[in-house]
Amino acid sequence: MDINPGNPRIIELTEYENKSFQIDEIPYSAGVELCEKYKTQVDIEFPTHKTRQHWKLKARGWVGYIPITPECHLKINLKVPIQNLFGMLEYAYNLKGFCFLKGLMDCESLDGFYNNLAQILAYKVLERCRKGLYRTYLPKTEQLSYVRGRLDVQQVIKQPWNIKLKCGYEEYTADIKENQILAWTLYIIGRSSFCSERISSTIRKAYHALQGLVTLQPCSVEDCIGIQYNRLNEDYRLLHNFCRLFLENNSPSYETGNYKTLPFLVNMADLYEFFVAEWLKKNTPKGYCFKQQYSIKISQNRHLIIDLLLSDAKTGKTIAVLDTKYKALEQAVNTDIHQMIIPILYEDAPN
Repeated sequence: MDINPGNPRIIELTEYENKSFQIDEIPYSAGVELCEKYKTQVDIEFPTHKTRQHWKLKARGWVGYIPITPECHLKINLKVPIQNLFGMLEYAYNLKGFCFLKGLMDCESLDGFYNNLAQILAYKVLERCRKGLYRTYLPKTEQLSYVRGRLDVQQVIKQPWNIKLKCGYEEYTADIKENQILAWTLYIIGRSSFCSERISSTIRKAYHALQGLVTLQPCSVEDCIGIQYNRLNEDYRLLHNFCRLFLENNSPSYETGNYKTLPFLVNMADLYEFFVAEWLKKNTPKGYCFKQQYSIKISQNRHLIIDLLLSDAKTGKTIAVLDTKYKALEQAVNTDIHQMIIPILYEDAPN
């Protein structure tokens, strides 16, 4: 599948894998772009006598697709089967119970993964549009030639010559945050150019179904989280979870200039930590509870953050400290063990 219609050169890596490339395989400008903007995601060594005039690249626990320049793109593949990614996403983004996995298990690459999830979101948005978008009353103030709602009498007294009347009223509208999140996410997916033409057509159809009813407004991940649901918009919960997935991993974190594509990157370490926490919360035996990102005060200005703390539900006593790591086995070091031992010592220390 051609992700970019311009057919750029695609460099492929696997997370945590060291790989060498001939000097002419990567344009120097692409190397500079990677070094300056994506050093968190990829370690890069430029061709020198030490590297025998080869490029040396290593992905650092991120997977996805980076349009480095219009001519050169970087694709970072998973070191685990794609099915494992679906399993983690199912818990991490609260997609449990939505039976999409069966139809997606044929995907063997991130391209297919992205296409299928984008298609699901588009179909779900179209389905909601057919049923009717969720609407609510929003307060609105306008200068009108007639009275609607509450008239601002103070303005009439102060400006009797003004034929326009300041009125405050409530408008029943679909142009609300719940629907703006859907429109913005579809816009971001469409801009990414990662989807095949068939899927892109469905994305455009869903986006156009919202146009005229919903204003295109930039939305953040936080917008997807803080929404109150009721019996009229409960089905939006799943839609917003999908939107959150795309916005977290597909938002333009760097200046994209005139490029038409945006980076799609998944931080596997963060995803794994989130997955472990959500799985444990949903499967904790009775009588126990988990605390996520638990803070321990060491001194007045210093704190330790523990990934997960298992406690007795009745007494609150700490039973176990868990630290989640997603990295290559050979990269586990003593500091990883210290991260678990130090919090235990502080938890066990007398007050």
